[in-house]
Amino acid sequence: MAAMPTTMTSKGQVTIPKRVRDRLGLKPGSQVEFDLNSDGYVIIRPANDDHPPPNPFAQFKGILKTGLTTDEMMEITRGRDDSDGL
Repeated sequence: MAAMPTTMTSKGQVTIPKRVRDRLGLKPGSQVEFDLNSDGYVIIRPANDDHPPPNPFAQFKGILKTGLTTDEMMEITRGRDDSDGL
């Protein structure tokens, strides 16, 4: 991920960039922890690290119930199979 600069206010506040908030699953009111490494880098993470960042594909997990057969679904997504010469 490329660097994302932000400006600190006179009160020492900064805005966490949206891409970072989304990746960490942060919402308004979320608490975060800052750790300072010996090499000078800062690590930010949700204070409650028991919950990993949400999977962006989780909303699509499950079984699609269309009432169609697999062959019918394949025909819809790929087009007709005319390999039998009909």
